[in-house]
Amino acid sequence: MSNSLSLPRETLLKLYTTMLKIRQFEERVAGLLTGQPEIICPVHLYTGQEAVATGVCANLRDDDYVFSTHRSHGHYIAKGGDLKALMAELFGKATGCSGGRGGSMHLAAPEIGLPGSSAIVGGTVPLAVGTALASVMQEKDSVSVAFFGDGAVNEGVWYESLNFASLRKLPVVFVCENNLYSTHMPIALTLANTDIYKKAAMFDMPGVRVDGNDVVAVFKAARKAIRAARQGKGPSLLECMTYRWHGHVGPNYDLDKGLRNEQEVKQWIERCPVKRFEESLLTSGIISSAEKQNLYKLVDDEIESALKFARESPYPEKDTVLEHVFSL
Repeated sequence: MSNSLSLPRETLLKLYTTMLKIRQFEERVAGLLTGQPEIICPVHLYTGQEAVATGVCANLRDDDYVFSTHRSHGHYIAKGGDLKALMAELFGKATGCSGGRGGSMHLAAPEIGLPGSSAIVGGTVPLAVGTALASVMQEKDSVSVAFFGDGAVNEGVWYESLNFASLRKLPVVFVCENNLYSTHMPIALTLANTDIYKKAAMFDMPGVRVDGNDVVAVFKAARKAIRAARQGKGPSLLECMTYRWHGHVGPNYDLDKGLRNEQEVKQWIERCPVKRFEESLLTSGIISSAEKQNLYKLVDDEIESALKFARESPYPEKDTVLEHVFSL
């Protein structure tokens, strides 16, 4: 774990709170997907990757843009999204952040700088480049962040986006959440060179690999890249090494599929980003055990309030089925 004392206490507590909120929310949702599920839309859980979204988004302003993926809950929460609107969206309710029309994979909250997420692999990377270009044309200093997984590096649009962003020195940061698997395929079976951060050299932009389970390391790397982008120095590529605990989709661990073994999952769970950071804060005296327990309660109460809100919210009216549908 990076030296936690190198950041102000207020920043450290903000990082910890956000990570805890993501973790507790995702694990509560996992429970709602098991047994007789209350949530029936496909859900790609972010458990295990909390440090990435948290460390990056803590450096962003309200007018900066974040573009997410099918695994979008963490980015939404880290950017300041409302838990009630998120939970309601998972339930398909009208009060959801996408009006009950998007579900887990298609969250939209433009009011917090999250125009939308998409299940298309690599699909939002060029959108981030587009908003970065718009910021330059409008003479704004807003920064765009494109989150994507290691699988997106197999898409042609990924290379086109990085090339154009570097060519025009656009204010965009490309953040690869390398969790070692593209759906169910190990990264070594999809990429001849698995050092994704080194691909930045092809586009004459900075590329760095960080421990994606170390929120302080992610925060510092993202701060440097975002500052450079805001100052007109162009894009950067961050490769954050991390691991999703649950399977590609749903609350299970995919151990029955023979795609990864129990020992591997256990080793990564032992490197839990939340617990590592929590222990560092306790050891250094940044928080006390009583403060930790109180924060857990506050977060869990907020999540339960969001769940109550979602359960009690109405579904979209049938006569609104054609609303928000566009045709050319």
